[in-house]
Amino acid sequence: MRNLSSPLDLPGAGAVRPLRGNSFVPQGYPDAAMPAPVSSLEQLKRQPRQPGEASFFYYDPHFQLNSAKVLPGEYFVSRDEMAIVTVLGSCIAACLWDRFMRIGGMNHFMLPDGDSSDVSGRYGSYAMELLINEMLKLGARRESMQAKIFGGAQVMANFTTMNVGERNTSFVTEYLQTERIPIVSEDVLDIYPRKVVFFPSTGKAMVKRLAHAHPEALVQQEITRGNAAAVARNTAGGSVDLF
Repeated sequence: MRNLSSPLDLPGAGAVRPLRGNSFVPQGYPDAAMPAPVSSLEQLKRQPRQPGEASFFYYDPHFQLNSAKVLPGEYFVSRDEMAIVTVLGSCIAACLWDRFMRIGGMNHFMLPDGDSSDVSGRYGSYAMELLINEMLKLGARRESMQAKIFGGAQVMANFTTMNVGERNTSFVTEYLQTERIPIVSEDVLDIYPRKVVFFPSTGKAMVKRLAHAHPEALVQQEITRGNAAAVARNTAGGSVDLF
């Protein structure tokens, strides 16, 4: 006679383990109480962020990669296989890459400098220092960094007196020369807004020049120094170049 206190023998089911009460689940089956695995995108979204660090993440089906969207005044640094994306008018995005440690980062600044009391990534002097320091924290080395710079466009013909794009371009060029970080490629000045996609694990960048679909909206953005999403909504078309 079977000992009713012994474990139940289930033909073909293998060993069993108690789940709760008198119920049993064959070993090797997932526990119903076990949480579902978290996707890499959700892990990216849940990580704590520093002030000024990009915080909008999404999956890009074209590149099939997780992506970080960098808005004006923000930066992002990573060693992961992902994309860092921004849209530029007269602003500048500097993309730095350590070719040995394979760590890359991007910033997006709006003006060369501001009031000495205004510490903000909107200004190039602080944005560049912040980007370099965050890369060093992740393990990059200054002597093996190289740069790619984008933006500085004169998107509105009536804004020639401001020369914001030229000032931004001159600033970032001189800054990198002073820091002895070589500029290996650039797409700056001209009259077109740009969408920039940077891949921090490889150092490659793609640039799409955007046509002016709604010039009046771009005027307002240049006046207010609006965010990158505004440019994306009001531009269309253009070729893609690899840098």
